[in-house]
Amino acid sequence: MILRARQMLRCRQDALRTQRLSNARGVRFAPQELVEVEAALVRIDEGCFGGCECCGGAIGRQRLLAVPEARYCLGCADRRRALAPGR
Repeated sequence: MILRARQMLRCRQDALRTQRLSNARGVRFAPQELVEVEAALVRIDEGCFGGCECCGGAIGRQRLLAVPEARYCLGCADRRRALAPGR
């Protein structure tokens, strides 16, 4: 699971960095996404990948396969979105 997530994150990191370099040609780039991807790679290296930063529980295999840069389990992510300004 960790190896697959690392591979997915590195591919996304490469794609985002390429977009950043191409940005001068009008390609849309989301710098926050690159920050999240790189933070997930650091969590893998530090051995804390897959743990929710809010409740400390497991994020869940299916969620990590869908969103490998996820910082929060689905329950905590939903609660954070519900409390976000502008809702």
